[in-house]
Amino acid sequence: MKTILTAAVAAAAGFALVGEAAATEWNVSVWGKRRAFTEHVEKLAELVSAKTNGEFTMNISYGGLSKNKENLDGISIGAFEMAQFCAGYHRDKNPSITVLELPFLGVNTLAEEVAVSHAVYAHEAAQKDLARWNAKLLMTSPMPQYNIVGTGAPRDKVSEFKDMRVRATGGIGKAFAAVGAVPTSVTATEAYNAMESGVVDTVAFAQHAHLSYGTINRAEWWTANLNPGTVNCPVVVNTDAYDALSDSERAALDSSVGEAIDHCLAIYGALLEKWDSVLEEKGVTKVMMSEDELAGFRATAADPIREQWIKDMEAQGIPGQELYDLVMKTLNDARAGNYAAPVTARG
Repeated sequence: MKTILTAAVAAAAGFALVGEAAATEWNVSVWGKRRAFTEHVEKLAELVSAKTNGEFTMNISYGGLSKNKENLDGISIGAFEMAQFCAGYHRDKNPSITVLELPFLGVNTLAEEVAVSHAVYAHEAAQKDLARWNAKLLMTSPMPQYNIVGTGAPRDKVSEFKDMRVRATGGIGKAFAAVGAVPTSVTATEAYNAMESGVVDTVAFAQHAHLSYGTINRAEWWTANLNPGTVNCPVVVNTDAYDALSDSERAALDSSVGEAIDHCLAIYGALLEKWDSVLEEKGVTKVMMSEDELAGFRATAADPIREQWIKDMEAQGIPGQELYDLVMKTLNDARAGNYAAPVTARG
């Protein structure tokens, strides 16, 4: 009897070990602190866990796994299974998706931003680009148009941007450089200190980031309608980790992307509704630039930068013109109600 009981206990322990081994746990690398920018990642983890009865979970780390500029490298070596990064942090590593950071693309809403991002992510060139880093594009991180906060006298003319030291990355940085400003690409987490120490006069962020990183607390003015563009920050997964998922786990992950994005858009909507009251509370002057000034900025920055970007991409064997045309077509389709989201951003 003792032998039978011992065998039964051992068998039970074996089943427990098998059960534990069957559970899937992913580490996810993001940065800063939990905010609107990361709410879709948080929601994704919640949904996946619920759909798999807790058998597929995600541990989201805010800076504990990697520096933000090294997240794509971490994905490539399998240091973690999922990560968020911004294209402008290392343009040479992900040139195809930098089309989404070109200045003055004309994207007006977060829904349009999601549409153009996922259309580009589904393109063969983007998938091939990220495959070099063993990365699969999962979803975008919806970002409102950037605007700048600054110190000193408000700047409401493009000519006043000359020699202005601005924290701006990617195509936005190039746009400011085109009108004589001096962009610096310090990371988001370094922006407040750069502003406090006088390394920069102004910082370009979307509203949530000005709140999250405290730059709004140093601001004396804010450009409400400059809207030079935004950064593009994908969420990617390690290819091997994705391929190792069971069919049910993969279905839980893929089917949760749309829900996670919708949740994020709702969070942003609430934040944008209260933005004016935040400015008033902190005594920040709202600067509205005239249409003539904005037209001048676009003429100087948009066309030349876009044309040079296409030329540079084509020289690398990347279909730059095709990617840009895809953005414009998707934007038009989205506005006409004809846009159909790709089945998956990963193909």
